[in-house]
Order: sequence, then C-alpha cells, then structure tokens
Amino acid sequence: MKVTSAVFVKSAFQESDWPPDPRPEIAFLGRSNVGKSSLINSLLGTRGLARTSNTPGRTQSLNFYLINDRFRLVDLPGYGYAKAPKALKAEWGISAENYLAKREQLVLSIHLVDSRHEPSKQDLQLHEWLKHNQKPHFIVATKSDKLSNNELRKNIVRAERAFNSGRVLVYSATEKRGREDLWKVIEKSLKS
Repeated sequence: MKVTSAVFVKSAFQESDWPPDPRPEIAFLGRSNVGKSSLINSLLGTRGLARTSNTPGRTQSLNFYLINDRFRLVDLPGYGYAKAPKALKAEWGISAENYLAKREQLVLSIHLVDSRHEPSKQDLQLHEWLKHNQKPHFIVATKSDKLSNNELRKNIVRAERAFNSGRVLVYSATEKRGREDLWKVIEKSLKS
C-alpha cells in the first residue's frame, strides 16, 4: 500500500472520545514493550508519528491515526509489566477490552508478540479472547532482527504451536522485514 498521508487524530481515554465516523479501523495490541509504536511508524514509513519510548507502558490511551483519509490505525495500551499504579493499569485494560468488544469499525486486530520470548500467559489469554469473541485477528512476531535465523525459526514454530495458529508473521521495524506482507493482510481486511 502506498501511504500518502498519515495523521495523528486523537488520544481517547473513554468511549465517548472515539472518532464517531464509520471509517474502518485496524487495532494493534500486545504487551508493553512489544514494539507497537515502532511497528506503526515502520509500517507507515514515518518517524515519530506513534511515540516510542524505552519505558514500557508509555501508551496509556487509545491512539487513533488516520491513513490516506480512508481508514484508521489504533494503537492500544500495552498489557504486562508497565510501571504504573495497579488502578491505572486496570483502567487501560478495561478501555482496551471495551474497544475490542464494542467497536463496530474494527475490521482487524493485529496481535503483536515478541519473537524473542515464549508467548506469555497474557498473550495466550488475549488470543483466546479474540477467538472466543470471533474477532478477526492476525499474529505478528516483532523484533525479529534481534535473533539469529535458527533462533527465529525455532521461536516462530513455538509461537505457532502455542497459539494453535497456522501463521505467525515475522516483522522487524528496523529492517522493515515483513512490512509488505503485513500491508497485504491489512488491505485484505479493508476489502472484506
């Protein structure tokens, strides 16, 4: 896909803040520090549109980005080991779950997992929730440039087994590995 425009629309902390128009949306979800913002910037070919940080859990709201004035990408708060008060982390989880459960514009959830690690209990719970609620989703393994080819192959097979999934897409934000394949998945979901 050729990206001709990518604009940050807004951060939303509650449902009333979500953009009201019917444009389709692609959500990015995964644990804190999995590289959601880096992947979004890499996918769009921009630097700094989605804010990245070395501190896990920086994304505390749902962040909406309008692409080609046609559809939106949505960066959801990460789950896991973010340094934040428990009450605030619980709110993020509720906010993300409400969005995933209620949002009619949502056409695809892209579930990011770290290719370096075995899928966590929370990764597996999210996957089961998406399956149980019949939400279209696709699994992408990030940070693939941090592993040797042998380690990467072994870890992807392990992830495919853990998720009982036929395909886990390998992605590297720094090398743009998997970028075109991910755009194909997104384009297909936008046509459905």
